[in-house]
Amino acid sequence: MKNIVVLGSTGSIGTSALEVIKGLSNEYNVLGLSANRNLALILEQIEQFNPKFVSIGSTEDAEKIKKVYPNIEVYYGDEGLKKLGMLDETDILLTAVSGAIGIEATLEAIKREKRIALANKETMVAAGDLINKMLKEYKAEIIPVDSEHSALFQSLHGGKDGEVRKLILTASGGPFRTWDREAIKDVKVEDALKHPNWSMGSKITIDSATLVNKGLEVIEAHQLFGIPYENIEVLVHPQSIIHSMVEFCDNSIIAQLGVPDMKLPIQYAFTYPERVCNYVLEGLDFVKSASTLTFEEVDNEKLKGIKLAIEAGKKGGTMPAVFNAANEVAVELFLKREINFLDIYEVIEKAMEQHIVISGDNLGNIKKADKEARDFAYSYKK
Repeated sequence: MKNIVVLGSTGSIGTSALEVIKGLSNEYNVLGLSANRNLALILEQIEQFNPKFVSIGSTEDAEKIKKVYPNIEVYYGDEGLKKLGMLDETDILLTAVSGAIGIEATLEAIKREKRIALANKETMVAAGDLINKMLKEYKAEIIPVDSEHSALFQSLHGGKDGEVRKLILTASGGPFRTWDREAIKDVKVEDALKHPNWSMGSKITIDSATLVNKGLEVIEAHQLFGIPYENIEVLVHPQSIIHSMVEFCDNSIIAQLGVPDMKLPIQYAFTYPERVCNYVLEGLDFVKSASTLTFEEVDNEKLKGIKLAIEAGKKGGTMPAVFNAANEVAVELFLKREINFLDIYEVIEKAMEQHIVISGDNLGNIKKADKEARDFAYSYKK
């Protein structure tokens, strides 16, 4: 029986992970759960999975949980996430929180040489240099959960490191793929929250609409697999059936396909290197769902998320942390209707322009860059 801690258990990936665990209940036990504000749902999850440790966003909610479940160790806030990452009993830490808040829990799990099922791409974006340095020191392992990086991870097994020519990430293109730039200027929050294929939280859904999410994935792929940015390509694939591909030096391409559902990569991250039957997910029907697969180039001028991410990634150091932090604030401001959709790019660009890059391989520098970028983004005025 392996112990799993789920950071972000009330989000879309967290709830999917708990479904996977329920289907494999003879092999996996929920040791810990965390949520930010969804007290009602985490109380339901506590009742169902009986964890020993729980973290919640506020002290008030922590007290409410303690009152109902006095035998559970309850933490709160950023420090609570960090404490969940420090648990010695953990076998697998699934980090499915949104944003850079997941960094310290991941670092603590690496020190304790755990398996990290990584669904929090911002961790590798903002702190990839530091994490890769620590992975050389400790015998931890990171198995990617994002569907694209799981697909690359699986496809890379088809060859050796020196045989890889190119990583090909696929993108649905988001809800504005066919809109012209003039129409995008007037995008409403409700429009941006309508993802064509995936059911996700509001932040990542907006990131998918701006293609910033795909930009974050390019940086993450670079950090996870050590492939230069020049050898990472993004293709728009509206059907979201091919999750990503690897092109090898002999011109062969290996792709991973499946229904657009996160339960598949979540389970693979838990069971790797073995594959086990998936009892909570239907298989891919090629005739009904995949009879037509199409591909398009990305319009980097209309939707600049990927272009800005690659710029940040190539500058390196603390610049990816600035890109990520500025975007998190910009999305927040857009969801509050304080800025327009296209202003998200301007917030990111301005934050990057004013930043002086320093080394990104220590936590102090990353936190400093993150805070400065957030402060700058919050002060943005149209």
